[in-house]
Amino acid sequence: MRGAGRSPKVSPSLRIAETFSSRQGEGRLTGTMSFFIRTSGCNLRCWFCDTPYASWQPEGEHQAIGRLVEQAVESGCGHVVLTGGEPLLPVGVVELVERLRAESLHVTIETAGTVFRELTADLISISPKLADSGPRNHDSPNSDPELDPSWTQRHEATRWRPEVIRQLIDRSVDHQLKFVVDRPEDFAAAVEAAAEIGANPGAVWIMPQGTTEAALDSTAVWLAPLCEAIGFQYCDRLHIRWYGNRRGT
Repeated sequence: MRGAGRSPKVSPSLRIAETFSSRQGEGRLTGTMSFFIRTSGCNLRCWFCDTPYASWQPEGEHQAIGRLVEQAVESGCGHVVLTGGEPLLPVGVVELVERLRAESLHVTIETAGTVFRELTADLISISPKLADSGPRNHDSPNSDPELDPSWTQRHEATRWRPEVIRQLIDRSVDHQLKFVVDRPEDFAAAVEAAAEIGANPGAVWIMPQGTTEAALDSTAVWLAPLCEAIGFQYCDRLHIRWYGNRRGT
């Protein structure tokens, strides 16, 4: 009998920390109602990470790609944001993006720009990590005393890959670069990084580090004028102002 002995085809799946509908709170599409798919797992360990359940302590079950596409369509949002963790780590993300776009959904991918995949996003939102981003267990909100000390070296060796960033930009319809800034020194580093990539200043967004309105306001006092002076976009974190620092928003 034809096909006898063959194993049934297994639907591809991705490990997902959460899915939810919410307004985009950062960057060019701020305010756009979107369906968020947050993958679980990350190749970096940023001390300021506000989603440790998708990176430092990854959570979530595997979900079939077909079901994720169904959820996105059923949400009625029209815009989908793939975020993480690092959503470009799993190979299956290529198929997910293709199937989402085949449904005429606008796809934004939020990535650190350290992994290249052969895919096309409607908007690739790249957040390169600066030199001060590595794990600092003594004051990190995600402090993990059991974190392998080698993560500091692994993070530093992986965090900055300008050649990957250029490839991702070339493959996508549109792009933006988002740098997280905690101190004036970080802003100077972001300026240097953007210049190395050859970025158009209008595509560069500078985002304050912080998970409270008070922290954002404090940084905005000195950071927003620096952005304006050089032609960068100041990127507030409006989801913090709308919903607070909580999951599913």
